[in-house]
Amino acid sequence: MSSCGFALGSIYCTPGILALTQRHPVPLGQLLVRHATGDWGEIGVEDWQENDLALRAGLRLFSVYKNRNPPWTVWIITEADRAATTLLLPEEY
Repeated sequence: MSSCGFALGSIYCTPGILALTQRHPVPLGQLLVRHATGDWGEIGVEDWQENDLALRAGLRLFSVYKNRNPPWTVWIITEADRAATTLLLPEEY
């Protein structure tokens, strides 16, 4: 995990995320904090290393957070210029 955070820019939620939060208590704020502090969630080792490099190089950042019960998966993507961060469902990519 990164010891320092990065700018998230404007934060956007897709229609799927908005619908998910109406059905289930999804801690979007907590997920954004995890993402912004370098906790990339449930991604593989190689993707984790790529994110760590992307953080230093100013490239796009990608996190995946999952819940078992009720089941949901949230993706968070911060653009390379750090102007925007989007929360979306995998099927909306």
